[in-house]
Amino acid sequence: MGDVLGLDAVTVVRGGAKLLDGVSWSVDEGERWVVLGPNGAGKTTLIQLAGARMHPTSGTVEILGERLGTVDVFELRPRIGLSSAAFAESLPGHERVADVVVTAAYAVAGRWRERYDDLDERRSEDLLAAFGVEHLADRPFGTLSEGERKRVQLARSLMTDPELLLLDEPAAGLDLGGRETLVADLAELAGDRRSPVLVLVTHHVEEIPPHFTHALLMRAGGVVAAGPLDEVVTGEYLTETFGVPLLVERSGDRWTARKRQD
Repeated sequence: MGDVLGLDAVTVVRGGAKLLDGVSWSVDEGERWVVLGPNGAGKTTLIQLAGARMHPTSGTVEILGERLGTVDVFELRPRIGLSSAAFAESLPGHERVADVVVTAAYAVAGRWRERYDDLDERRSEDLLAAFGVEHLADRPFGTLSEGERKRVQLARSLMTDPELLLLDEPAAGLDLGGRETLVADLAELAGDRRSPVLVLVTHHVEEIPPHFTHALLMRAGGVVAAGPLDEVVTGEYLTETFGVPLLVERSGDRWTARKRQD
């Protein structure tokens, strides 16, 4: 198994539906992964497992050297940064942006009676500045644009200095400018050797940032292909993944895909 994340023959069944079917996957230190697949492929379920938010029905999941089912997930979760649309919905709309970020130190959504020291407050400020949204610190989270929310969520996901960072469709709902700004932010993060291991879920090859190293392709709860980006992001594999004949091209460090006209 990978030294950061390892799934071995993992199956997840919920409500009689098989969400994952015998998935094996290994992630090692220093890698940056993109997970691609159509709706219903099992990508979000995979992220829930990797974030210690779900247990498998069968098979084993190891995260940062700990096996799910034998570890206190409340101790494990602060070591994992998570940004997802589902989690964003749990953030109170009236919460100050600065508090949305700092509350990640206690892995809670919504400030209550916790006490934060000056170091926590400064880290929150620094992370907001790193993503260019420090001027929003006193704004209610619910008043932000979709692009601003995404960048605040990224800042929050890094609050605990995680060893593993999971990003579930961070560009969903963004316009072209917002998407490109986010891709640039993620490219900078991926290119920094001090950054945690990254796993990015998306539907679109156009959203793969520079400096990502590997890809996992999923369809119907299973793995189509996994490995180095250049070997996996191909017309053949993506056609199998999405069920549409696709032409895939690379220009510099960005990818595009379109339906092949035979």
